[in-house]
Amino acid sequence: MTITELPYGSWPTPITSELVVTASARLSELRVDGSDIVWSEGRPADAGRVQLVRRAADGTTTDLLPAGMNARTAVHEYGGAAWWVRDRVLWFSEWSDQRLYRLAPGADPVALTPEPAMPRGDRFADGDLAPDGSYLVCVRERHTGASATEVRNEIVRLAADAPSEPEVLVTGPDFVAAPRISPDGRSLAWLQWNHPSMPWDDTLLMIRDLETGEETVVAGGRGESVAEPRWQPDGSLWFISDRTDWWNIYRWVPDVDIRPVVRIDAEIGVPGWAFGSARFVVLPDGRVVFARQRAGFDGLAVGELDGSVTDLDLPFSAIGAVRATGTDTVAVVAGSPAAETGVFLVDIGTCDVGELRPPRDVGVDLSTISVPEAVSFPSVDAAGERRTAHALFYPPTNEGYRAPDGELPPLLVVIHGGPTSAAVPALNLSVQYWTSRGFAVVDVNYGGSTGYGRAYREQLLGGWGVIDVADCMAAAEWLAAHGRVDRNRLCIRGGSAGGYTTLAALARADTPFAAGASHYGVADLAALAADTHKFESRYLDRLVGPYPAARELYEERSPIHHVDRFERPLIVLQGDEDEIVPPRQSELIVDALRARRLPVAYLLFEGEQHGFRRAENIRRALDAELSFYAQVLGFELPAEEGIEPVTVENL
Repeated sequence: MTITELPYGSWPTPITSELVVTASARLSELRVDGSDIVWSEGRPADAGRVQLVRRAADGTTTDLLPAGMNARTAVHEYGGAAWWVRDRVLWFSEWSDQRLYRLAPGADPVALTPEPAMPRGDRFADGDLAPDGSYLVCVRERHTGASATEVRNEIVRLAADAPSEPEVLVTGPDFVAAPRISPDGRSLAWLQWNHPSMPWDDTLLMIRDLETGEETVVAGGRGESVAEPRWQPDGSLWFISDRTDWWNIYRWVPDVDIRPVVRIDAEIGVPGWAFGSARFVVLPDGRVVFARQRAGFDGLAVGELDGSVTDLDLPFSAIGAVRATGTDTVAVVAGSPAAETGVFLVDIGTCDVGELRPPRDVGVDLSTISVPEAVSFPSVDAAGERRTAHALFYPPTNEGYRAPDGELPPLLVVIHGGPTSAAVPALNLSVQYWTSRGFAVVDVNYGGSTGYGRAYREQLLGGWGVIDVADCMAAAEWLAAHGRVDRNRLCIRGGSAGGYTTLAALARADTPFAAGASHYGVADLAALAADTHKFESRYLDRLVGPYPAARELYEERSPIHHVDRFERPLIVLQGDEDEIVPPRQSELIVDALRARRLPVAYLLFEGEQHGFRRAENIRRALDAELSFYAQVLGFELPAEEGIEPVTVENL
């Protein structure tokens, strides 16, 4: 085939912003209902709403929600576990009013919870149905005012088949999650934690006898994060704990003890940003199938009855949910470096994989897909001591094009949100959008990221704005030193917490970056501490320090107080309904750069919250950022795409 020579960044590509959003769906949660499989799909082309899809045993699929309804909860603002199902009856939280609904086959949805005094003031998530089906329990987040102090998180019980006033079962802790009823209906298990802890810091696993009210602390406490309690038919309770540095699997037997089930140097659990994680399942014979992350990549494994672990030879690199469908089969939501997320049926004996909801055919030859490489590189801590950080590196890849001899590619340093999160190594066309044009991309798992054990995660405690920035700078400089990218065209981009790291890196006199992009990023830490939602309202106590006692440190770490150090062009993208990082955060930094006559572009998207969900806005954000880099780095955009240029002030 003919190879065309063009500068990096200007390569035409089939991976346009239109392809990124066309027919794409965000697959996440998964349930097994008899012989049927049900999953959730976030659909950007349908205003970002979450539809629920049922796949029957004969392979037919059915959308369950009526037109316009959206199974999405705002509990903790990040949501998750907004629905559950049994015997073809569905319970779900409706996004528009946050009330809990019941949907029976052939019927219209019926609201089970009363209209709250404050619009959208009562929010529901993470439910469980009693063994006899008579009632359900779930998390309720009640808002009585505008501030984080006027929010109460509780576990409630309500009738499963008719409207009723929820009965409060658990109240008092700042946060609760994962209410689960025992198989005999006598006990309730749940997780709880208090400020300033986050669920990946310190949680308690609690049990209550529903007849006597007697409560037992099963596991957790200071320095231990517990997740995903699962009752088993024999009355034992399985759960994930990081008590030995890694999130592994344990089993509690009433009146006996806790015993490890799977102990490996890999991460089975994930941080509890959203409700409803499902990283392991116990098979009828007692074996456990689980997802585990090692060196940035997920895999599926089996914990055998003799205590050994068998890794399964499967193509997946990112696994979102695992559910049992039989004695030797599981359904998973998973993706790979060469394919987007789909729903699959896995035979754990043969490793045969069947497609239940195939990944979409993106229509792009694999020779245009950049495959991530796990890299580790030297960095430093706040005291200047050497340490190792990690990332996924994507080289520029497009079979039809090459750059002129001697040219090195520009680099995009990508920073995941959280900051307690991790880069996801499944095919993401939002990454391939850049690599297929001639950009190199490095997705940094800086100190504080999950997937490398608790000790690595805790490197960020007290160090946000220091460790993350050091690792992002180190990744860029290490790749440049090894001749893989152009040292003069290093760029940095991130959303939410990643937007903060972007701004913090650009607000350094020694920044190696030529430009940056902040998607709904934090500019003022003190403003964030004073004006954010309850779930994260004390998060900075550990990442930075208690406020206002640590006011000087907040000012030192806040980019808004160091606009005099900004010398690089910046594009800022923001949703106007963002409750986590309000628009004022972005406007503060934009106004400051305008006042200093520095190159800046600002796009405010109507109707968007924390993360863009509408197809038209996702497209505009991608294309505007590309136009920004083209103007700043000096390359031409492919004319055939008709990309609308973004206005860069003061350029």
